[in-house]
Order: sequence, then C-alpha cells, then structure tokens
Amino acid sequence: MPLKKQSIRRLADCNNVTDLRVLAKRNLPWPIFNYMDGGADDEITLGRNTSAFDAYELLPTQLSDISHIDMRTTVLGCEIDWPVFLAPTGASRLFHHEKEPAVAKAARKFGTIYSLSTLGTTTIEDIAAVTDGPKMYQVYVFKDRGITRDFVQRCKDNSYDAICLTVDTQIAGNRERDLVTGFGVPPKLKVRSVLSYLRHLPWTIRAIVDGGFDMVNVTSSPGVSTEINEGVMAYVNSQFDRTLGWKDVEWLASQWDGPLVIKGIQTVADARKAVDSGATAVMLSNHGGRQLESAPAPVDCIAPIADALRDKLEIICDGGVRRGNHVVKALALGANACSIGRGYLFGLGAGGQRGVEHALGLLKAELERTMALAGCNSVEKLSEEYVQKR
Repeated sequence: MPLKKQSIRRLADCNNVTDLRVLAKRNLPWPIFNYMDGGADDEITLGRNTSAFDAYELLPTQLSDISHIDMRTTVLGCEIDWPVFLAPTGASRLFHHEKEPAVAKAARKFGTIYSLSTLGTTTIEDIAAVTDGPKMYQVYVFKDRGITRDFVQRCKDNSYDAICLTVDTQIAGNRERDLVTGFGVPPKLKVRSVLSYLRHLPWTIRAIVDGGFDMVNVTSSPGVSTEINEGVMAYVNSQFDRTLGWKDVEWLASQWDGPLVIKGIQTVADARKAVDSGATAVMLSNHGGRQLESAPAPVDCIAPIADALRDKLEIICDGGVRRGNHVVKALALGANACSIGRGYLFGLGAGGQRGVEHALGLLKAELERTMALAGCNSVEKLSEEYVQKR
C-alpha cells in the first residue's frame, strides 16, 4: 500500500492525479467539489470506471531497446505528442476562475487536443483566440437544429479540427450528491453549503465579483435570447431531444466535413451504427458514471469493439483514466487514444492552469515510464501481446 500523506496543501505535494483530487477538495466549496466528483445513484459505475483497469495485467517484453520512447500518434486527423487528450467538460468556471482557457493553453503546451463543451463558460471564438493547438467542439443535436447548425459553422470559421456529438444525455442521470448539497441553478442553499462557501472565501469572492458562469456558447447563438425567461440551464434542458436517432447523426455528418466523434458508445452494435451514420471515431464512455448506473466500464468495451471495427473507426477510451499504466492498457487492448475529464479538472480545481499542467505532466511521465518498464518503445507497437485479463 502507498504511504498515506499527512497533508496536501500545494501542487508540489501532489505526486499523482488522486493527490490533485485531494487538493481540489480542499480548495473548493462542498457543493462545487461534489458536483465535479460525483456520479449517478450509488456511484458503482463511477468507481468501476477506474477499478476496472485493475483487472488487466501488463506483460513486459524484456531486453528491448528503450533508449527512446516514442509516444507520438495521430488521432482525429491531429498529430499529437502523446495518446491522451482533454475531453469536453461543462462549466469549468465553477472549478477555477481561469476556466476553459487555462485548460486549452495547458493542452497546447503538452501537444494534445483540447475539447470545448457546448455547456462551457468560454466561447468557441475565445478558445480559438488563446490557442492554435488542435481543438474539438462537443455538440448536442438540439430540438432547434438551427442552434446546432450555428455551432458547426462557428467551428468551421474558427478552424476546429473535429466535432464530438454526445448521445447519452437525452435526460439527466440521478446525481444524488447534488440533491444533498443543494447544487443547482439556482442553488438551494443549505446550512452546510453556506458554511462551506464562507470557509472558501477566495472562491466565493471571485464568484461574486467576477461571475463568468454563463453558458456563453448557447446564449451567443442567433435566435437564442440572452434574456431567456426560464434560465439558460432550463432552456438547454428543454432543447434535449428524446427522439434523437441515427438519422440525426447522419444529418450532423452532412453538416461537418471533418472528423466526427460519437461520445457515449458502449456496444459493438452501436459502434457499427456510428460508422454507418458517418462517424469516424467513437468515445467509449458512460459519461463519467454520471448517467446510467451499472453501465460497463469503458476499458472493458475496448477489445470487443476493436476486434470488430478497428479498421473502420478510431476508438477513444473515455472514463476512469488516472494513471499512465491505464493508458498503456487501453492502447494495448485496441484503443487509439484515451481522453480525460476529471483527471484534468482535479488539476484545475487544485491550481488553475498550473494545476492542469501538473496533472498532464504527471500522466505523461507515468505513461513514458510504464512503456519503458513494459519494454515497448512506441505507442504504435502496443498490442494485445502486452496485456492480459487476470
């Protein structure tokens, strides 16, 4: 068992992503941290997303040339320095006042893709202004197709490299931590929540003075009033379409002429439908354990889909990645890359852009070290020969 640290008070005390989680918890008010950290129902899926990696063992190849470890790869048409990129996450302003630009700049520094969420607190245009690195935008197909069409055009105008369609959020999961803490828009203030905001005055004062929590991509779309009567989040929820189907994916593919990713795939059957509908990649994801409880862990979905479709689409493992060895296992099983959400949000909550860079630096170093110890000098060589299920 690793030694338990007495106290984690600064980034220098953080030796892994889990340490960054501890520091983010220290820095953020109780409702805000639990919104980031929590999952649906009993949080079984949330926990299994990471613990499922433990069921796989790495098989080292000894006496291999590991004088240089090549982690470069190409995914979504982008050449990146290592096979990990930053997944779309909503409302980054909640976790640090530097919000999405901090994450985008950290991704650029580490030579990888940044993904902006429709529910982000920074516009498509503002992200394009702060980074010339590879970028992906996450969309929903709203009932008002004009909003989605506008997002696509803005991505074209601002040189985004890929679009990602999230398909597992027609309704929200049952996130009971938010019910307990009173997190919401507007928040339901409870005694413990109020006390927590008072104990975290740096966060609270900035929230009051600076604001910046608006879902600006939605409110900046033509035809969407910035004075939405029921509130922006209520408006967005009203736009989620429960009739969404594969014909809508075909429609989106017809609007966009670059890489199209479908996020939320967990079965071979749906991966086939994604290919048939015009997608070029799938993100194997259960929305970070925040939607359907008892969904499979993404790492367990890789091999069946890779065996069936590896030559027809790119496979991205999204969910539960906390260590470099998790990335090695995912790629050996057949994934082209991994994406992280909480992995960098913990860093953002721990220390803004510096915290995100710290998280990426730790993961990248772990990945390189694990590959060397496994005797594999290139991510392109990772295959099922390097992994087995216990």
